Amino acid sequence: MPQLSPLNWIFLFLLFWAAVLLMSVIIWWTNKIYYQSESLTEVTLKQNKWNW
Repeated sequence: MPQLSPLNWIFLFLLFWAAVLLMSVIIWWTNKIYYQSESLTEVTLKQNKWNW
């Protein structure tokens, strides 16, 4: 592995944690949207008079 300057190590460290944070936000956001759409379908099913 080539020698990196200390500034490059800091940039790599920040890039790594930014990627981890971004992926966790994306996963949280998709789960939030999924659960909201799931709860909306449950509400429409409860409003239905017929038990089909």
